[in-house]
Amino acid sequence: MRALVCWMIGATVALAQGPVPSHDNPYAAADIAYGATVYESKCVTCHGAQGDAIGGVNLRSGTFRNAVIDRDLERFIRNGSPAGMPAFALDAADMAGIVAYLRNMNAFDAASVKTGDQARGRAIVLGKGACTQCHRIDVDGSRVGPNLSDIAATRSAGSLQRSLVDPTSQMMPINRPVRVVTKDGATISGRRLNEDTYTLQIIDDHERLHSLVKADLREFTISNTSPMPSYKGKLSDEEIGDVLAYLLSLKGR
Repeated sequence: MRALVCWMIGATVALAQGPVPSHDNPYAAADIAYGATVYESKCVTCHGAQGDAIGGVNLRSGTFRNAVIDRDLERFIRNGSPAGMPAFALDAADMAGIVAYLRNMNAFDAASVKTGDQARGRAIVLGKGACTQCHRIDVDGSRVGPNLSDIAATRSAGSLQRSLVDPTSQMMPINRPVRVVTKDGATISGRRLNEDTYTLQIIDDHERLHSLVKADLREFTISNTSPMPSYKGKLSDEEIGDVLAYLLSLKGR
């Protein structure tokens, strides 16, 4: 694949002097580290390991005249440039990673980062981590928790890492566990799949699908705490890195 940021600073995006622009949120270390691998696979051929292989271009500045905020940079990467850069349809993990890396390239030491191993991560997910007891990956695992088959297409490296150590902080509203009691006294606990003004769909702890009319419910409680356990202290930092590497490889078919 052609370099992701090739000709980025040419006629369309030029280097600007001054401090790195502000952004909405701090860049997660996991996103920066993952972005380094994205840069290595997509950008290094043209821009070189130090980001200065093209004359007049120094990506290590992290500052671009026509890409002041991250959204500008994302738009440029997606749309490409008449100056020679092709458009790139990157998924959430790759886009978050490359932006974080480009903004922090001048302070990043690749030698200090140990990349996780996908094969070891898969073994942990299927074994010690017991992830498929709740989650499905391709055709294996449970449907009680969210499907992970394409998780890297929708979640960044930083978000996935936080999910492993603090699951509640990254729980999507639609995935919050719920408990309902019907007017006839039946209790159903599980994960919310869909909800509108009048109806509710839940998959329960036994993978059974329930479609309910809200008017028929006596109680409807939504929990703000994720049922997923934290792996902090249960897995070593190296093992969490391995699991993260595997999850980042799950981008669907």
